[in-house]
Amino acid sequence: MDHDQFIELVRQRAGVPASRRLDAMPLSDTEMAEILTRATLQVLAQRISGGQARDLALQLPPGVDVWLQPEREKAEPFDLEVFIQRVADRALVDFDAARAGVRAVFQTLRDAVTGNEWKDVLSELPREYTALLEETD
Repeated sequence: MDHDQFIELVRQRAGVPASRRLDAMPLSDTEMAEILTRATLQVLAQRISGGQARDLALQLPPGVDVWLQPEREKAEPFDLEVFIQRVADRALVDFDAARAGVRAVFQTLRDAVTGNEWKDVLSELPREYTALLEETD
């Protein structure tokens, strides 16, 4: 999977049109998917350990991997609601759009990396994060 394929899967799965931006910046739906992906990976890098973030980034396409750079080694524990709000703040979207984006990015990550790597990521997250993957619209 390359960068464009990753973003396209997120766009299809999230279904968040660019018109959902709170600042009304004119973007394409693909640009919105890229913004949601970047925001989600940046927040994920805060939520999991630095080593796990680097391991996961190694399996991501060039251009996507750079958004998963940890700021510190120790994971910052916060619940799913805080995770989604941080993504919303970074992407300048409302909470529901951020939730759809996070779910789409997580689903795409699950497909893009090896099963063992995804299990390692999930092992660092509470069950509520896994439950998000199982939600349907």
